[in-house]
Amino acid sequence: MKNQDLSLRRLLFAAALFAYSAVAVAQSAPPETPQPVPPTAPASAKPSIELPDAPSTVAHELPPAAPTGPTILFDTSMGRLTCKLFDKEAPLTVANFIGLATGTKMWTDPVTSKQVKNQPFYDGTTFHRVIPGFMIQGGDRLGTGEGDAGYYIPDEISPSLRFDVPGRLAMANSGPGTDGSQFFITEAANSALDGNYTIFGQCDPHTVLMVKGIARVDRNSQDKPLTPVVVNKVSVIPVGEPIPPLPPGSAAFSTP
Repeated sequence: MKNQDLSLRRLLFAAALFAYSAVAVAQSAPPETPQPVPPTAPASAKPSIELPDAPSTVAHELPPAAPTGPTILFDTSMGRLTCKLFDKEAPLTVANFIGLATGTKMWTDPVTSKQVKNQPFYDGTTFHRVIPGFMIQGGDRLGTGEGDAGYYIPDEISPSLRFDVPGRLAMANSGPGTDGSQFFITEAANSALDGNYTIFGQCDPHTVLMVKGIARVDRNSQDKPLTPVVVNKVSVIPVGEPIPPLPPGSAAFSTP
């Protein structure tokens, strides 16, 4: 009987020891690390591509402007070009062009490097670059495309003026801030020019026909006319004054 009691006690002790060991092991084990949950967008969130552009990247275009300034007459060896100026949208450019055309603005002769005043800059120059379907370019006393008036003026890019119609009168340049004396007149609309060139005038429909004719003269590989198209005289007609008649002996023009 005593032996049975001893065996029972040993069995109970062993069971208690085993239970205690299991509890101790469970308490000493490190807690399970929670697995990260992948972030998810709220159900109401929209893709970023549907969000509006930041205000700084939105192009703010104004209604087309109308020229209100003086009229420029280019009397050339092929006839007369007539353009009215945007004096409100490009006041600095208009003042510069008028000053050069009338000789009231001092300029540097690219041939002699001497300063000149009281002498019109454009008279006697040529259209040194002509491209059919695109434009005609002038305003270089060297006649090579490399001449200028000895200084630069800043661009005046107006959001109300774009190259969306033929006959735009604009300043040629070699990059931002390099406007000077060279200009061009477009034959057709060309949105690729928008924002890169100062538009300072609009030419009439007859002038656009003239530009088409000048752009199609025989030219060399640099688009320079083989027979010079000469700008004999540039005249500035104030607002309200009548347009003078063509000079004697002006070339007759026929539509190409």
